[in-house]
Amino acid sequence: MTDVLAVADHRQGSLRDVSFELVTAAAKLTEQTSGDLHLLIIGGPVEEFAEKLNLQGVDVIHTVDEGMEFNHDVYVQAVTQVYKAVAAEYVVAPNSANGLDYAPAVANTLDLPLATDVIGLDATDATLAVTREMYGGKVATTNELDGSAVVTIRGAEWPMAAETGTASVKTVDFSLDEGSVGSRVTGFRETTGGGVDISEADVLVSIGRGIDEEENLNIIRELAESLDATISCSRPIVDSGWLPKNRQVGQSGKVVTPDVYLAIGISGAVQHVAGMKGSDTIVAINTDTDAPIMDIADYAIHDDLFDVVPALTEQFQ
Repeated sequence: MTDVLAVADHRQGSLRDVSFELVTAAAKLTEQTSGDLHLLIIGGPVEEFAEKLNLQGVDVIHTVDEGMEFNHDVYVQAVTQVYKAVAAEYVVAPNSANGLDYAPAVANTLDLPLATDVIGLDATDATLAVTREMYGGKVATTNELDGSAVVTIRGAEWPMAAETGTASVKTVDFSLDEGSVGSRVTGFRETTGGGVDISEADVLVSIGRGIDEEENLNIIRELAESLDATISCSRPIVDSGWLPKNRQVGQSGKVVTPDVYLAIGISGAVQHVAGMKGSDTIVAINTDTDAPIMDIADYAIHDDLFDVVPALTEQFQ
């Protein structure tokens, strides 16, 4: 029996989607190891979070009511203490900004190996096989870790757990070493593009270099407005300065999982596909039938976007 400790992710009072994906990934591990899944919630409205994360597969939810926002030192201390207390073998954390902040420090403190940006987990006996992508997603490699380990999982690689569970909820008797806390979060400020978070959008209208000119963004905005959708893009659009960085989908941008992803003039480079392949329904508009995006699209429109987009807008208005 090998127990797993998964650490929930939240920001500004809301759970991140990856918290629910963590439950799916960690629950699969405990099925393989016949162990228990311990879920750790640190900070924020912990009682509300515990209720939402009481999902099938979770055995025990541990809460640490320490502050409302992420703090590196608090997370390192809390994860380390709970890991030792429950005698878990594996720590599963999100490959988010927060997860990548504290997971290496936890691994270093516990003297454990660390694997980041993991897209596959498979436990057999005392070995944990972790799959990661290399060379811009062109190659997937699997490495075996013997014994205990800390891993961070990529968002959108596992479905979000949704079925209500019967986990017990325990408040951790947390002992914080105040003297080691060297920083505090005092607020949030968006760096670019206002408060738009494309990772939270249900419908994305995404554009690539096929729109040719910045002025053509106008027909895209009209379509997005008619669909009540959010506009996103591939890297060339950001590099051209037509949209801010926070609109970029892909390995160097954001991972998105909308209900509908409408790819307009996007070829579908592996770096871009890595960020949107988890979309429920993918619709591609492209004149190039050999474009890679056509291979993964649920619906493909082989036509000129400058004819198709206005026609779609007219239909949806």
